[in-house]
Amino acid sequence: MEFTLLYWHWLVLGISLMLLEILLPSFTALWFGSAAVIIGIIMLIFPGMPFDFQILLWATLSSILTLLWFKYLKPLSTDKTLAGLSREAAIGQVGQVISLPNEHRRGTLRFPAPILGSDEWPFICQDSLEAGDRVRVIEISGNSLVVTRQ
Repeated sequence: MEFTLLYWHWLVLGISLMLLEILLPSFTALWFGSAAVIIGIIMLIFPGMPFDFQILLWATLSSILTLLWFKYLKPLSTDKTLAGLSREAAIGQVGQVISLPNEHRRGTLRFPAPILGSDEWPFICQDSLEAGDRVRVIEISGNSLVVTRQ
């Protein structure tokens, strides 16, 4: 008696692997499960596909989906902010002056990525500055950053 994989075998395998991802932190089983579901759909359309080709196609799709995840999608999900980190995360960061300080208020600078939860901060500086100058954070004083011209 010869066992033949049918489309629903692949669907069950795929859904099982996707559910296994609940227990695994790597996001790898999700892509193997997605490939199995795709093979199940292909098998529904082309039921006479040879077993060897099914396995080869599943391995290839799994590899491609996993590679795409780690190369392109996962880097998009990394948090580039420094929110929640200590003050040492802000020291040494470089920002750009967007408004100059005057006698009534402090100046404002902007960082390319949020620092400690915000991309714009009030600043104190002993150097003479112009709008658009780049400054480096050397200290934090209360809710303001102490900066120096870069």
